[in-house]
Amino acid sequence: MESMVLYVKQRKRGIFLFCLFTVIFFITFFLYDLPFSAVGYPTVICAVLGVLLFVWDFRRVKQKHDMLCRLKTLSALVMEPFPAQKTQEDADYQAIIKSLRQQYSETVTSMNLRYQDMIDYYTIWAHQIKTPIASMRLTLQNEDSTAAIQLSDDLQRIEQYVEMVLAFLRLDSDAKDYVFKEQDLDAIIRESVKKLANQFIRKKLRLCYTPLHTMVLTDEKWLSFVIEQVLSNALKYTACGQITIDMETPSTLCIRDTGIGIAPEDLPRVFEKSYTGYNGRTDKKASGIGLYLCKRICDNLGHRITIDSTLDSGTVVRIDLAHEQINVE
Repeated sequence: MESMVLYVKQRKRGIFLFCLFTVIFFITFFLYDLPFSAVGYPTVICAVLGVLLFVWDFRRVKQKHDMLCRLKTLSALVMEPFPAQKTQEDADYQAIIKSLRQQYSETVTSMNLRYQDMIDYYTIWAHQIKTPIASMRLTLQNEDSTAAIQLSDDLQRIEQYVEMVLAFLRLDSDAKDYVFKEQDLDAIIRESVKKLANQFIRKKLRLCYTPLHTMVLTDEKWLSFVIEQVLSNALKYTACGQITIDMETPSTLCIRDTGIGIAPEDLPRVFEKSYTGYNGRTDKKASGIGLYLCKRICDNLGHRITIDSTLDSGTVVRIDLAHEQINVE
């Protein structure tokens, strides 16, 4: 019905002219006092032919519209075939579209090359900077002083920032290195806790964790990154008390802390890129990238991450490790 209304609007000039000519003929025959049949029969014949032509033209326009609607759902690079060119206007529009597609293709190719150059540069930079970090860490291992402990914690944070850079770059890369296997969740957690052990000790926070004895289908490297980020946030915003790692049925990993919590108005936006909220404004070093990366990675892994929090009471991060339609390598 909508197509019919639009078609009538497009053809209103022709319909108006047809009706106008019919009225002119009627008036002319009436003024010359001619029999009605002399104008009535030809008018009926013309009306029938007009309706048939109207139906034929409407079907032609409708088919062309349907084809263009199908093309509209395709990428600009694969929009084929276009409707047959019936008029010079059709030919002109299709020539413009082809020119725009060519420009779009060239722009996309250029942007991809520039993006890949940037990815390659920062990937090399991230890997190269790990070498002096490892060297400094070995040097500090031989020191047993407050300054050495503080420097070790700072190095740990630098390593986290480097890993964040690599994760950020790889998220939108065409070559995603996800390897899904059945993984021992306890092994992933223990490795993450081991990396952050010095911060637990320095802040005198208690870790409540008992083996979970759970196997999950996931990518070990990427899930480790998520767990480390969540634990790092818990350590950053917990001054005293404890951090608890446990499991909720059927397959939800929970990381709880007794920290400062998150303001209610900030909770809906904690996974937005660069959003730091009230805590971020208090801690000037917050980037608002960590939880954004966690959300993106969990989406790619087929997991679901949520956060519940109460101000001055603590935060609980839940990672639902259930999965759907994941191809196991």
